Amino acid sequence: MTDCYTKEWQSMVVKADRKDGKSQFIILDRTAFYPESGGQPHDTGTMERVPDGTLFNVVFAGKFAGSISHEVEAREPGTELKPGDKVICRLDWARRHTFMRYHTADHVLTRVIINHTGAKITGNQISLDKSRIDFALEDFDREAFQKYAEEANQIMAKNLPVKKYFMPRVQALQNPDLFQLRDKLPPSVNELRIVQVGESPAFDTSACGGCHLDSTGEIGRIEIIKMENKGRSNRRVYFKLSC
Repeated sequence: MTDCYTKEWQSMVVKADRKDGKSQFIILDRTAFYPESGGQPHDTGTMERVPDGTLFNVVFAGKFAGSISHEVEAREPGTELKPGDKVICRLDWARRHTFMRYHTADHVLTRVIINHTGAKITGNQISLDKSRIDFALEDFDREAFQKYAEEANQIMAKNLPVKKYFMPRVQALQNPDLFQLRDKLPPSVNELRIVQVGESPAFDTSACGGCHLDSTGEIGRIEIIKMENKGRSNRRVYFKLSC
């Protein structure tokens, strides 16, 4: 939430539940593994127990009952993590950085679409090779959307800074423009995380708990690869990123 570029850190196992003969569900005292949510997939990586060096693959991370649970698989049969074990956690950085590029690109393209059409976003989903954005809009001008993508590319090429900060929930709810998703309220927390693209003035400012870059120059270029009608007033756009 405060540093999306954390790649490695040390933690302690707080709880370890057995799933089956191969997997465990692990809760740590601190983690930077992103749990699947908000259209962004979960992180993967490894945990290395210290001091013996036993390795465990982190294959899934999710948030359940307020805690982030990590599904881990031992690389060596018969080994398992126990409460009190200290571990060095390492992200699969290539995977995380790809999601950061796509998520930040989503914000830029979404703001361009909103500025031109006033449409609200109804859903989104990021993957390793593409991203999807759904939005509420009656008219679907496909040529215009190609222009929106090029406008987003021009904005991203400016290498705008991407800032993350926190705002009291009551204050954030006074500004509907912070929430791009239609009919979606933020989580019931006292402070909301705000992602701001650009400054003086900002190009986009949105409430978001996902992983983002520090500058738009890391994104690359957007290329729209597919557009679909998903109902009377729901449109879907797929895009991929190139370097």
